[in-house]
Amino acid sequence: MCELLGMSANVPTDICFSFTGLMQRGGRTGPHRDGWGIAFYEGRGCRTFHDPRPSAESEVARFIHSYPLKSCIVVSHIRQATHGRVCLENTHPFTRELWGRHWCFAHNGKLPGVKLRPLRRFRPVGTTDSEHAFCWMLDRLADRFDRPPATRALRVEIARLARDLATLGTFNLLLSDARDLYCHCSTTLCWLTRRAPFGVAHLIDTDLAIDFKQETTPDDVVTIIATRPLTPGEAWHHMAPGELRIFRLGEAVESAGIRGYGAPDHAGGLP
Repeated sequence: MCELLGMSANVPTDICFSFTGLMQRGGRTGPHRDGWGIAFYEGRGCRTFHDPRPSAESEVARFIHSYPLKSCIVVSHIRQATHGRVCLENTHPFTRELWGRHWCFAHNGKLPGVKLRPLRRFRPVGTTDSEHAFCWMLDRLADRFDRPPATRALRVEIARLARDLATLGTFNLLLSDARDLYCHCSTTLCWLTRRAPFGVAHLIDTDLAIDFKQETTPDDVVTIIATRPLTPGEAWHHMAPGELRIFRLGEAVESAGIRGYGAPDHAGGLP
């Protein structure tokens, strides 16, 4: 199975520390040797990097590790191939435009039968079931709304589509439209929010520590989402199967209409 990494922050923040831990799992401390990718949102733009080589051996990954690109939303993925050959076009995250926004999608799991679902406007470039599912979701959103909908309506519809795809198999998901970061759990996904007072964190997968107090301001809020915890001794929250969580600017937000879908969301109201 693949592994996911996401970030939502209230100020542009680099993800070098967490990404350093994830890239070790791409062939060094984990079996995910079949490519990797990462997307950084910058305003309305989206900067993406992909490599079909294992992240632990990738020069592109070393560049990302050493060059502190800052973003409020990041989506990353390391691949252990189950569908589709190992090649650049099959590496996540996948991106498409809808309503003048860059949409970014990364998936962990298998979705048998998803390719039987017809597509219209959006078509895969590669051969993975994941990219087909992404195109299907965007087709359904474009059919449902002919213009960008209100935030609440969009969140409810994405929750409905995620629930539908999860009936086919395993659907651990990170999805963003440059505003919200949607996180759906079928089997394994967890999250951690860092805020003042900040402390020292150590990576599980390599000998690296950081004192976040030296890297942040008291107003910073940063949430990290990962398939498995990247650090020991921090308050990682494990999502329940069927749970959907939505983050904006580092904080969990509540979408009316999806209570009772998976675990209840006790975060604050919509902005």
